[in-house]
Amino acid sequence: MTITAVDNGVRQERVLVTEIPGPRSQGLMARKVEAVSAGVGVVLPAFIERAGGGILVDVDGNHLIDMGSGIAVTTVGNANPYVSDAVAEQAHEFTHTCFMVNPYVGYVEVCEHLNRLTPGDHEKRTALFNSGAEAVENAVKVARSYTKRQAVVVLEHGYHGRTNLTMGLTAKNMPYKHSFGPFAPEIYRVPASYPFRDGPHGGKEVAEWATTRIEKEIGGDNVAAIIVEPVQGEGGFIVPAPGYMTALAEYAKAHGIVFVSDEIQAGFCRTGDWFAIEHEGVVPDLITTAKGIAGGMPLSAVTGRAEIMDAVHPGGLGGTYGGNPVACAAALGSIRWMEENNACGLARDIEAVMVPRLKAMQENFPQIGDVRGRGAMLAIELVEPGTVNPNAALAAELNRYCHQHGVVTLTTGTYGNVFRFLPPLTMPTHLLEEALTILEAGFEACA
Repeated sequence: MTITAVDNGVRQERVLVTEIPGPRSQGLMARKVEAVSAGVGVVLPAFIERAGGGILVDVDGNHLIDMGSGIAVTTVGNANPYVSDAVAEQAHEFTHTCFMVNPYVGYVEVCEHLNRLTPGDHEKRTALFNSGAEAVENAVKVARSYTKRQAVVVLEHGYHGRTNLTMGLTAKNMPYKHSFGPFAPEIYRVPASYPFRDGPHGGKEVAEWATTRIEKEIGGDNVAAIIVEPVQGEGGFIVPAPGYMTALAEYAKAHGIVFVSDEIQAGFCRTGDWFAIEHEGVVPDLITTAKGIAGGMPLSAVTGRAEIMDAVHPGGLGGTYGGNPVACAAALGSIRWMEENNACGLARDIEAVMVPRLKAMQENFPQIGDVRGRGAMLAIELVEPGTVNPNAALAAELNRYCHQHGVVTLTTGTYGNVFRFLPPLTMPTHLLEEALTILEAGFEACA
């Protein structure tokens, strides 16, 4: 496996010079408690001062293996020079005008790239925003404007953001929705394909449950949009069974419903294709993107069929910071790096290293109920041995073990029992192997 070196001068070795978190991080965490709302949680309180390749360097000098990419954001590697150089150059020229007041070419170029790269050869339009939640919320606005309908259908286990509307679209209560209601109306949830938990029921059968519920409880002709994650992120990195997405997309087309692919976590080469929906052979009407689009800068987008995107009245889409020129420069650098370095191939290479190791662990540790995912978006689901009962306690214990041994890992899932892996595509193979060895040692110690 060959990885283009993007290390920002950071030594690509795991180095532990203190406990994790170290004394300086502990001191900074005390300041955080005094200054920052308690509602802003921290997974691993090791304060980072530098990063590159597959390593995060904390303020105590510890080198941590990054298996999370800031939740799928630094896909092209932290401080990738294609990104950081473009950011510096743009920031020197100008930092803001608001595209709706005085436009600039970077915004247009990002839209042109997204129109070219997203699935389908139909005519497309794009609008830029700041966050994934903003993109999803604007996709709903576009769909409602185009269809003149109100109802929005989402899937069980789905996650779409933290604004009022997107909290309503999100399935999981804690920590995303608890105590924050009431939420926006006209949101309906239908069964998602979850192969590990669906028993003998295949993708087409689960899709029939979903479309039957839409037809009987909502009415297909009342639905503006069906929003799906082609690989569900916070729900547990769930890859739907074959036929499920195709059936939903066909139902949407037959009823004039806008089919929206939420690619905020799964997009931009993360799954081994530019967009995860490509694995399903489905061309969505709209696609939402964020996270990996701009190498760490805040940027998101809605891209879709020209007739749908242009249905919104002038001035109906936008925002003061949407498509900020510095963030656009970062996106152009990030996309250029992906194209020049075969980022999709790098994601598939990571899968080729990780999946055999994870499946070997599954044979040795019956607590691993499922190994799943695509490309550099992989997961293991932990259960009580011999059952499908979620084992969230073990997931939490393993997470602590990895953190204490210098590997930044993340848990996820509706039941809190899924270990997810989102390494940057610049992760050297030896660090990937070392992280898996530490995970295996964690199983031996904890399971």
